[in-house]
Amino acid sequence: MALNSSKLRVRLGDLSVGFVQSLVAATRQLGVDPAPLLSQFHLSPQRLGKARERLSIPRFMRLGHAAISLTGEPALGLLMGQLGHISQAGLAGVSAAQAPTLREAARALIRFEPLYAHNYRGQSSFSEDPQGAWLRFYSISPYNPFNQFVVDSVLAGWLHQLSGVCGQLLTAERVQIEFAAPSYAERYESCFGVAPEFLASGNALRLSNASLDLEIPTHCPSTWQQMLELAEAQLEQLTRTRSLRERLTQRLGPLLHGREPQLEELAQQLQMPSWTLRRKLAEEGTQFRAILNETRRDLAMTYIRDTELAFGEIAYLLGFASAEAFQRAFKRWSELTPGEFRRLQRQQAAG
Repeated sequence: MALNSSKLRVRLGDLSVGFVQSLVAATRQLGVDPAPLLSQFHLSPQRLGKARERLSIPRFMRLGHAAISLTGEPALGLLMGQLGHISQAGLAGVSAAQAPTLREAARALIRFEPLYAHNYRGQSSFSEDPQGAWLRFYSISPYNPFNQFVVDSVLAGWLHQLSGVCGQLLTAERVQIEFAAPSYAERYESCFGVAPEFLASGNALRLSNASLDLEIPTHCPSTWQQMLELAEAQLEQLTRTRSLRERLTQRLGPLLHGREPQLEELAQQLQMPSWTLRRKLAEEGTQFRAILNETRRDLAMTYIRDTELAFGEIAYLLGFASAEAFQRAFKRWSELTPGEFRRLQRQQAAG
């Protein structure tokens, strides 16, 4: 019997509705009323004002694509980043704004990312070296008009938000973009202060030690410590409420690309011996292979239902050796081909 996609446990991710505010600001700056767009996506003022309210990442991508089509501005993501505010990152952003230095602000913004955004494909990172640091945004390839603006808005947003908290206009030492140079490529340099490196191995923004050492004028030591305690407590709560199965599922996403991950890899990431992981999973009544297959199944249905990705691209993202192997597996899971499943979902959505 075909599986009901409404019961899927795995989501591609979500983010705070606070990030819709930068899209609204960019749309207005371009002379377009965002109200019809917000209504189309059921983003009422009441919903946008709710604490901890989230918007699914596929929905956010469709919203951004619709805004680009409406405004005729392909560089909308860059504009969104430049018009955003660090408070839109919720508790993480408010904490970062109280940091003593730009380095600590950037570290807090990245560390507490799970409080305002979650993506099954990975998590951002802050990597220091003797000369400075990289702020890295995970890969969301394959790239298309629905997701390029997300990379633009995140990288531009980081630089703009950090400029705001230190009260100085920052420029990046280097900017790396994973996709090919778009039609608006010349717009990046005015945004970042440096020409980006397109077709790079990832998406990243590099800041020098001179920038990272800048002091934040609004820093208050006692408030900073209080905000850190609140953010750490929320982060711990998120981690504590997840079962081992959920933690394992969350880590599978970035490892699936183009290959099938092994239990030993996950055990290493979870910092436990592989035999311990097997035993703990058995105590929860499951096995690694079952979790891998169920994760692939649920992700496959979510990708087909919520994105415009081609089936060959989905096969790669789920670690199948070929599109044909993916098609066979999907038919076993749902008794439908991927094409039949997508058509059925579109018909149900339209009806």
